[in-house]
Parts: sequence; C-alpha cells; structure tokens
Amino acid sequence: MFDLDRWREIFQSINKNRLRSVMSGFTVAFAILLFTLLFGVVSGLSNSFTSAFSDDAQNSMFVRVWKTSMPYKGLQTGRTVQLKNDDYNFVTEEYESKIQYQSARIYKNFTLKYKNEASSYSVRAVNPDHQFLEKTIIDEGRYLNERDLKEKSKVIVIGRLIKKDLFGEKPALGKRLNVNGSSYLIIGIFSDEGGDNEERLAYIPVTTAQMMYGNNDYISQINLGYNPNLSLDAAIAFGNQMERDMRKRLNIHPDDQSALSVRNMAEANKGVGQFMGILYAIVILVGSGTLIAGIIGISNIMIFVIKERTKEFGIRKALGAKPSSIVGMVVQESVLITTIAGYLGLSLGTYILSLIGNSLEEDYFIKDPSVSTGIVIGATVVLVLSGLIAGYLPAKRAANIKPIVALRAD
Repeated sequence: MFDLDRWREIFQSINKNRLRSVMSGFTVAFAILLFTLLFGVVSGLSNSFTSAFSDDAQNSMFVRVWKTSMPYKGLQTGRTVQLKNDDYNFVTEEYESKIQYQSARIYKNFTLKYKNEASSYSVRAVNPDHQFLEKTIIDEGRYLNERDLKEKSKVIVIGRLIKKDLFGEKPALGKRLNVNGSSYLIIGIFSDEGGDNEERLAYIPVTTAQMMYGNNDYISQINLGYNPNLSLDAAIAFGNQMERDMRKRLNIHPDDQSALSVRNMAEANKGVGQFMGILYAIVILVGSGTLIAGIIGISNIMIFVIKERTKEFGIRKALGAKPSSIVGMVVQESVLITTIAGYLGLSLGTYILSLIGNSLEEDYFIKDPSVSTGIVIGATVVLVLSGLIAGYLPAKRAANIKPIVALRAD
C-alpha cells in the first residue's frame, strides 16, 4: 500500500487518462453530493418535527372536554361537559400501571402586580407532575410539591419573562406577588424551551385554585405521561381505551369529537416516525442508485485502462510479477479515484448545507439541515467498498491473462 513506485505508476496512469478519470470521479462525487443534500434536507425536516414537540414530554396525553355536538342518552346537544376531581382520580386508579406522570390543569387569566408594575398573564393551576409533562426548567427556587397541594398554599411559580416584566433585574424569589387581589409567595422561577409565550405563564396549586376561585372540584383538563416502557402501539391502544371509558363515564356520544378529545403524542410520534422512515428510504434508494451508476462508470474506466495496459501487464508477469500485485495496483487506483471524488462531493454537500442553515425553516420547515458524524463514517466505508468493487473485477480479469496472450495484444 505504501510502495512509492506503485503510487508513482498509479498517478501516471491517472494522468494519462485524465478525462476518463475526471468523468468517472464526477459520477461518484455527484452521487455523494446528492445523497448528502437529500439526507441533510430530511434531517432538517426531522429537526423541525422534533422542535415542534419540544415543549411537551414525548409521552404526553391530553384529555380535553367542551360542549356536546350530538344528543346522547336523552341528553341534549350543546351540553357543557365538566371534568371533576373524581374523573381525575378515576384515571389515576384505573390506569395506574400505565401512567408515569399525571396532572390536572385549570386555566385562569389574572392580573399579576408587584409594587407599581402590573400586567395580565395566563395562570395555570396544576399538580407537581406538570413540571415533567411541560418540561419546565427551574432556574431559581423550586416547583410546586405535594405539600403545597395538601395545604392549599398560596404559592406561585412564575416564568422568566414575568420576572423580567415585573421585577426587572431585581430578585423575585421569596417576594410577595399580588395575584388578582390575593397575595402569593413566589417559590420558583422557570424557563421553557417553548418560547416567550410559555415563559409568560405562572403556576399555582390546583387545590388552591379550586378553593379560591369557585370553591368547587372542577378541572379544565387532565394531562398524562404514559409509561415510557409502553410501545407506541400499546400507548395508542391505552389512549383509545381511556377515551372510550371517559365517554361512558361522562355520557358522551362515541362519535362526538367536540365534547371530548384525547391528544396522544404516541400517535404523532408514530406518524412522524413512519413518514421520516419513508423519506430516509427514498434518500437511500436514490443515493444508492446514483452511487451504483458511479461504480459502474469507474469499473468501465478500469476496463479501458487495463485494455490499454494489457501488454504492460504481460511483461510484468513474464518478469515474475504475481497476479496479486497487478490486482492490488488496479484496485488501489480505483479506491483512490473513488475516495477523492466521494469526499469532494461530501465536502461540497456539507458546505452547501452549512450555507443553507435555517433559511428554509420559515417557508419549508427545514431546520438546521446537516449530516451526522455517523453518516460521514458510513460514507467513508461505502466509498472504500465502492472503489474495491469497481476495481476488483477488471483487475482480476487482467491478472488472469497469460503473459504470451498479453504480449500479443494490440
């Protein structure tokens, strides 16, 4: 492999057949370039899907209710469906083994005031598990806990931007905040990857909200995190079963989607996974087809090169050269052309993807298109194997030519 004379002969052969070498190398370079760009685009789409769901846990489920749009069991259309604590407890007890996290949610809009600063914000009354369902990041202090719920404490966790709006650069943790006329203790400050809207929210205990704002056991929504050990199909089946049970419990028509809906992230994850799998399969198919065309092109070039050097190979064999040395030289030349051309295509493709960046995100939902290290390593293996395949067959044929036949060649 490191024989200097052999490398000199290889470069002389390439120089002698410059046009053929460049054309065959161009096919391989184009194949790798096309594969890199396509894979980068698919990767960018995958990043967009991941980013779209980054605000919530990947195993989330959301049970929502509204008004009925269909009569059922003598009950009229337009009836408002109301979730209660008993419904929440039913889900907890009925599906305990299939649930990792669970939280109720009550929606409120309150004016939050600190000294002379005041503004209206969305306030959610939740359980402690809501932190993991919403992927809330605590920057200071702590989140709500079970003691807060049990004691119906008037405590609040505020978003980073609420702190900025009301407190500026001053510390907020431990301060008292006027929430719709009542004093709440700030126990935590959080950030959220969901963006500005998610960081202008505040959280209070669900039991406190029920006591303070209605003196009832009403809840707006039930949020779950299904057991991550469940497969996607099992998680989807769990969501469907829970929806059927809740419809029976709340006397909702089986087909009334307005009155009750269960948004299951397992369904979205399965759909996205299937869609991305099809896209990756198409990329691999197109890239492989183009690469095979390049391999065939290089193999044809090697055949012409060998035909032109048949007499030379005959002389080598007559002087005692082993067939393996001839095979090695031809294969080495093929691998060299393939590798150089392939990496030119890979480098160009990677550079183009870096130039694209996030410019296509708004119009085409392609976010940060790129190729991973694993793909680069895989491309290296494919290129070397391609060079071996392209050069081995014609090289083997050349090595088997008898010296007397080779010397008579024109």
